[in-house]
Amino acid sequence: MHIHILGICGTFMGGLAVIARQLGHQVSGSDQNVYPPMSSQLEQQGIVLMEGYKAENLQRKPDLVIIGNALSRGNPEVEAVLNQGLKYVSGPQWLAEHVLQDKWVLGVAGTHGKTTTTSMLSWILEYQGFKPGFLIGGIPLNFGISARLGESDFFVIEADEYDSAFFDKRSKFVHYRPRTAILNNLEYDHADIFPDLDAIKKQFHHLVRTIPGEGLIISPECDENINEVLAMGCWTPVAKTSINSSAQWNAHLVKADGSQFKVLFENNDLGCVEWSLTGDHNVYNALSAIVAAKHVGILPTDAITALSQFKNVKRRMEVLAHIPALSEAEGNGVTLYDDFAHHPTAIHMTLDGLRKQVGQERIIAIVEPRSNTMRLGVHTKTLAESLGNADLAIVYQPEAMGWDLSELKKYATNIEICASLDEIINKLKLEARYGGHFVLMSNGSFGGIYQRLQDELR
Repeated sequence: MHIHILGICGTFMGGLAVIARQLGHQVSGSDQNVYPPMSSQLEQQGIVLMEGYKAENLQRKPDLVIIGNALSRGNPEVEAVLNQGLKYVSGPQWLAEHVLQDKWVLGVAGTHGKTTTTSMLSWILEYQGFKPGFLIGGIPLNFGISARLGESDFFVIEADEYDSAFFDKRSKFVHYRPRTAILNNLEYDHADIFPDLDAIKKQFHHLVRTIPGEGLIISPECDENINEVLAMGCWTPVAKTSINSSAQWNAHLVKADGSQFKVLFENNDLGCVEWSLTGDHNVYNALSAIVAAKHVGILPTDAITALSQFKNVKRRMEVLAHIPALSEAEGNGVTLYDDFAHHPTAIHMTLDGLRKQVGQERIIAIVEPRSNTMRLGVHTKTLAESLGNADLAIVYQPEAMGWDLSELKKYATNIEICASLDEIINKLKLEARYGGHFVLMSNGSFGGIYQRLQDELR
């Protein structure tokens, strides 16, 4: 079967394309944002990529078109699909009908941490020889690929609350029907489709309604929004997690930055995770993954051993380069990071973990507010406050931004606004004289700044 995918370079749709290819289908796709790492992954899989959306992309009359949720009526390729009467479906529905049927689905939902937690859980199952299928909204370094069909009855999936398609406004995760569900956290996000937090809670409760009574829900004890969702009605056992507290599953921090912590079940010490990751958010992610793995029969001690060999995900505090100092006055030089930052809370947690790790060393955050919610200016105050752990925060204001980012300065004194990539790079070249940790934070390509900055700093 020839499957053509609209929006193929999105993290979800790109993973879907890989799985369709592994099922033996001929796969092609189109997108207007074709850039690594997803474009590279797809090309390596032998998938034909077409730049831009055009009716001509459908000349070969695919047997099925899978339409991504970023596309809407008026898109020329969408209009051609409808006008030609081609068979079409949403990505989540196709996945549910052709991959997830008869699988033990382990779903990871939440505003933050979905990609990392899904990667951790997939790695734990892989380490124990389960050979799971997975679909992840990023590329876990332990696997080097964002999705695969797998060779077992287990499928781990990043369960996103974003809508499924222009013709199916339900959240993606409603299609997945997980037996094991991690609800990491819940905050207001996706302001382009959800009017308020209550609307998101309603969708999360739709997910809760699909989880069997013999399944398991895993959630943090302290997240009031998740607790309110569960209070709407829950028919499944719930395992609670905490850090330095008293939940059934508790992490005791050995090091404040989260790079070493003990795992406790009902106050019984099960072992210690020692790894390169930092931040309370990653400790919660790991604890949830351990509990989910236990639900499918993996001993926590084995899960702890697996996590000690977990390498993180591309674009999650990924070290791009270490630029040596040219003189003693520059200290230890510059360490350059790439972080997929999509929400103020994620920015805060990432910088908090780095601050606890590096102490008083300089941190410079370079932020592109690219997510729909941040572009709409919904989180102005919280975005400014989330940058508090940075000695300097440089925020990029492109021409198309719908609001004046100088408003951020009302809430923080460490913020500078730059209107061009050249201005950012020139400023960072000056800052590099003093060394430190430069964290590039964007959920997109950031105009190709990653390589340009490395070249300039060298």
